[in-house]
Amino acid sequence: MRFFRNRFVAVQPTITSIELQQLASGDRLALQVYKFVGAQPGKKAYVQANLHGCEIVGNAAIFDAIEYLGTLDAADLCGEIWLVPTCNPPATNQRGHFFSTGRYNPYDGRDWNRIFWDYTAEAKDLPDFARDRLDCDPDAIRGEFVDRIRTACDRAHGRIGSHSSLPYRERYRYRLQSLCLDANYLIDLHASSNRGREYLYCFQSREASAPDFLIDCGVLMPTYDGFAFDEAFMKPWLALEAAFADLGRTLQFDVEAWTLELGAGSTIAPASRALGTRGILNYLARKGMLALPDLPLPAAELPDVRFFTREQIRHYHAPVGGMAVDRLDLGTIVRAGDLLYRLQCFDRDGNLPHMHDVRAEADGLVFDIAVNQSANQGDYVLSILEDESK
Repeated sequence: MRFFRNRFVAVQPTITSIELQQLASGDRLALQVYKFVGAQPGKKAYVQANLHGCEIVGNAAIFDAIEYLGTLDAADLCGEIWLVPTCNPPATNQRGHFFSTGRYNPYDGRDWNRIFWDYTAEAKDLPDFARDRLDCDPDAIRGEFVDRIRTACDRAHGRIGSHSSLPYRERYRYRLQSLCLDANYLIDLHASSNRGREYLYCFQSREASAPDFLIDCGVLMPTYDGFAFDEAFMKPWLALEAAFADLGRTLQFDVEAWTLELGAGSTIAPASRALGTRGILNYLARKGMLALPDLPLPAAELPDVRFFTREQIRHYHAPVGGMAVDRLDLGTIVRAGDLLYRLQCFDRDGNLPHMHDVRAEADGLVFDIAVNQSANQGDYVLSILEDESK
């Protein structure tokens, strides 16, 4: 059912370019934001991709979402959907020979997804804020809280225009975070740097929405430092909910943040691309932002999401140097003691090459596999998602 209809009015996005950085050559890097605004005001969703350079599949998912949204009647969209592909141009463009790298800022060595500003680090008055609004309407509280976060963000980055200015990572985070501080729903599209399966990151108390992304595996985050993009967005809201709970009021704001891991890096697998697009559309339809003929899917067609913690992922590193061969395929179920892979070792000791077998330490499934089969001692080879029930 459409929100209302008089005649068909196609949704056309407003396209905005936001300057990020001027290079020494004079060239300028910028973001491009595609804003789809419905016929009726409503909630805001923010979707970005490619924060890490080799994690490109999310760009294709956004491309498909832009094409699809452009076919809709404005009456089929309530609120605003902002889409930002290639959200980190320096990382997207970074190369080492044929390879996209772009996980770390080459200037200061920092992970691009561990640089974001955390409002809760300076918001020491959340208990007082909650106490003064104990009986207020949730929408009014949300509006005030967004204003406080935005004011604090502007103040924290106020030196950008000064003579001393700020490091690029702080300029960059300010530009990116400013786009979504007032969003209801944030979706950050990532992928493995290697060969990985699809999964999502989920904050506690938001598990009910996870199946709408059509991904059957999720990392539940009971703790987090607040410096990743989704964490920096969500942490203030969870802290405010906790402050109200301490005062005896149970309150959950209509605010969610998600990171979707869409398979392998440096490639665009058709299945991962399609899953990303369809999951985003299904989620937004469930949230009442899109009125579509075939979405959201009924509950019976949604996956049962298996949640696990980061501690259940065991990373296997090469115990000796060599060539990793006979590795199990992604998704293979393993039992403790099963052979995971073998290392062809060429020891400099005057003897013939030999094999070194590496076996599973616990039951689980092969969750991620390194792209490079040449392994120095201590290099990453693969990961096992361990079965906590054993």
